[in-house]
Amino acid sequence: MTIRNVRDHGQRYRPRMACLKKVENVVLEMQDPKSGVKSQTQRLVITSIPHKYILVLCNLMWDAVLLIWARAMGTMMVAFGYIYPLQDHKRLILKPDTSLYRFQTPYFWPAQQWPVEDTDYAIYLAKRNIRKKGMLELYEQEQYNNLYKWVNHKWDFIVMQAKEQYRAGKERKKPDRVVFDCQERAYWVVHRPPPGTVSAMDYGHDRMVDPNMEEKKTSDYYRRTYTTTYKEHDPFLHACLPSNPWLTDDVTYWTLNMPNVETPTKMRVECWTFSFGELLMDPRGRADFRLFLKKEFSGENLAFWEACEDLKWGAAETMKEKAQQIYKTFLARGAPRWINIDGKTMDITVKGLAHPHRYVLDAAQTHIYMLMKKDSYGRYLKSPVFKETQRKAIAPEPHRFTETQLEQNAKRRRPSLSPITLRQQEEEQKAKLAASGPVDITQVMSKLEKKQKA
Repeated sequence: MTIRNVRDHGQRYRPRMACLKKVENVVLEMQDPKSGVKSQTQRLVITSIPHKYILVLCNLMWDAVLLIWARAMGTMMVAFGYIYPLQDHKRLILKPDTSLYRFQTPYFWPAQQWPVEDTDYAIYLAKRNIRKKGMLELYEQEQYNNLYKWVNHKWDFIVMQAKEQYRAGKERKKPDRVVFDCQERAYWVVHRPPPGTVSAMDYGHDRMVDPNMEEKKTSDYYRRTYTTTYKEHDPFLHACLPSNPWLTDDVTYWTLNMPNVETPTKMRVECWTFSFGELLMDPRGRADFRLFLKKEFSGENLAFWEACEDLKWGAAETMKEKAQQIYKTFLARGAPRWINIDGKTMDITVKGLAHPHRYVLDAAQTHIYMLMKKDSYGRYLKSPVFKETQRKAIAPEPHRFTETQLEQNAKRRRPSLSPITLRQQEEEQKAKLAASGPVDITQVMSKLEKKQKA
């Protein structure tokens, strides 16, 4: 199991840490061979499990008045993962019967403050999926599918780690392997509880009072979702490579991330794996995807999507002509770049073209978009085209600037031109080109007639 102690969430400064330390002392006393809880060896068919288990924790209590307190104390130990049930592993409570419980190894105790990350949970579920041959529990299967979407950019690494851990586990003796599997499962039941279970590890505003209540998608929810995926790719949340242009006035970062740069950076290529939308929003990624579709003889899908975007965001004067041209090129019978859409979508599109507007092709564009997302995008990420782009992608080394160099960069700084000034320069450039070219008398006369009528 790969657990990295990167941060401690500030828990050691919270009052709960003092409580956990006291619980640990009680657990250590319970495991004392002389004065602790009586335990026995578990037998599995022909195998004896040397790790001890507890028959009934409440046997410790000699007074019936303290029975309620003993059950509450035992339930707290189970909820925090210091002991775990063997039969009903999803119910983190202490039952007043002959249910079996085992002590958790100190490595998985909450006071260790291991950060519970999605990558580690994905490795655990992938390993469990291999061992169970795809027969995960329903909530685990749902979590597995969600993690596949969220951390798809490093799923190859996750599967590789899961296979290595599974191979290493098979080399252990059966008793040790069974015990470790139970310990690891108990750890994740505590930190990733099944639906309808209140997690004892939540605190503050994160703690849910009603376990059956779905989490509201507030700004905090979207912030956590965004930072989980984009933390290392957002220049405001993570250090830029080779340097932060806002701090150093070094424009290398902008040069390496130009829209149509020949060789992209590794971070940029990794962004393409987050979602199909990320790939299409990047001009360099779209060019790479276009090359892949060309080799698969389906480049007309992306060309149609781009034509619809041009119609949607283009000038109003040419809107009608563009719509008719798209219909002739991609939708009409015998079209040179005919695309395959269903009859219902075609009927909606043809009816809309009678009175064209910016969004007249939205139904057909959405159909083609989903077709590329569900079919072509997955094959592109596994294609030699993408693998070659990944191989050639560069990882720039960080630039180290001294204070003197930063001062010199600041002195060379020049204010950028206003958008109004840039627009004026473009109009002047167009006027010069129009003056140097041939003059169409009919257009000039029509413009004069319009002005006279106005």
